[in-house]
Amino acid sequence: MQRITPVDIQHKTFKKALQGYDRAEVDQFLDEVIETLEDDAQERAALQAEIADLKERVSHFKSMEESLQNTLVLAQRTADEVKASAHKEADLIRAEARMAAEREVNSHGDAAAEARREHQRAIEAAEKAKSELRSLLATHLALLDKTPAVSPAEGNAAPSEDRAAIEAANADTERVEVAKPDRITVY
Repeated sequence: MQRITPVDIQHKTFKKALQGYDRAEVDQFLDEVIETLEDDAQERAALQAEIADLKERVSHFKSMEESLQNTLVLAQRTADEVKASAHKEADLIRAEARMAAEREVNSHGDAAAEARREHQRAIEAAEKAKSELRSLLATHLALLDKTPAVSPAEGNAAPSEDRAAIEAANADTERVEVAKPDRITVY
């Protein structure tokens, strides 16, 4: 079935019959129908234009929504990457700090070991000096025991052989200087 347009109604002609309808009344009714159809056609055209405009706006908003969703996804991904990067950097800083602390501890351990070795060397040097001093004192004591007592009549001069023995003992012994540390710290 074909749609009837206002133009179709204007050009429509009816056959004349003997007892037909009042011609003026039919024409007036047809004019009202034409006017109504024209108003409806204009209203439909306006609605179709509005629908087209609304479709275009919906399309624009959908593209904006898609763009915003992409932006949110990108922002989330960027936030995740920044977070992961911060965690990696924090782990790296912790590892570096741990290594620095280990180096510091090893350094202090080495310093403590060196201080212990120095302390041991000082103890050994002191023991050596004591031993040499004992030896020197024993030699002098032995010489004193060998030397006869001098009487006042004989004078203060010792026999030349005793004096030579004392000088020889003094020449044989080394002079030992022991440095005493100001402070020894044991770890």
